[in-house]
Amino acid sequence: MSSSCFVDLEIASQPHIWRLVSEFAPSVLHKLPQKGERVAVVGCGSSWFMSMAYAALREAAGHGETDAYPGSEFNHNRKYDRLVIITRSGTTTEIIQLLQKVKIPSVVITAIFDSPAEECASATITMDFADEQSLLQTRWATAALGLLRTHLGFDLNTIIQDAQAALSSDISELIEVSQITFLGRGWTIGLAQEAALKTRESSQFWAEAYPALDYRHGPLAISQPGRAVWAFGQVPTDLIRDIRATGALFESSSLDPMAHLIRAQRVAVAIAKKRGLNPDSPRGLARSIILDN
Repeated sequence: MSSSCFVDLEIASQPHIWRLVSEFAPSVLHKLPQKGERVAVVGCGSSWFMSMAYAALREAAGHGETDAYPGSEFNHNRKYDRLVIITRSGTTTEIIQLLQKVKIPSVVITAIFDSPAEECASATITMDFADEQSLLQTRWATAALGLLRTHLGFDLNTIIQDAQAALSSDISELIEVSQITFLGRGWTIGLAQEAALKTRESSQFWAEAYPALDYRHGPLAISQPGRAVWAFGQVPTDLIRDIRATGALFESSSLDPMAHLIRAQRVAVAIAKKRGLNPDSPRGLARSIILDN
């Protein structure tokens, strides 16, 4: 499959979407956690990985204790001041059930107006301009994380050029490998997990993700010629040396890690097309997981 898909346009739109998020943010930032609050951030799939990234960034910025959970694994025994939920559709069963059960103030970040999640939440931030037609999440995930980074004082406009560079960069070598392992540190562990998910779900391709320094504790054994190890953010030079010694292709970038994720999205879609798959409709997936019970 070589024809254009919705996801191609959505990936390419991210510099524009990030500008819109930057313009939109001042009107809604008051709904997000106050500095010093103890916060839980929840999502499913891509939204969980963006939650992981935000939780690490918020703590590192000194804004307060922040934990991230998948929707089905929330720890009800811990006390939180606020719950932040990321959900593109606002209909995911685990998210609705969680909102119905918790008694703490909650804010939902979603792409859909008047969703079931909005009905259950204390507050809602709706970024419909970042919604997608493809089942594959790309610009929604970075828009949600971009909003949360803005809340921590980051200026999204400073990385627009990085996003454009990621869109125009050469990915031909990466789509020829037989396996990719993504690595991250701190907040970029969430990005590594998201990149691996994009690659698996779009193209049924073997991709994994690990904290960078844990890669040497076992997973390094799969590194070899014809495979790739992809790092988000800075990793130690001795780890890079060990990876290259295996003959694997090592991918890294000086781009902002969220912009570097765009490059990974492009690789995932390109591999899917090379395999004759439609990345807009990954096998066995739906826009939202809605369970019977």
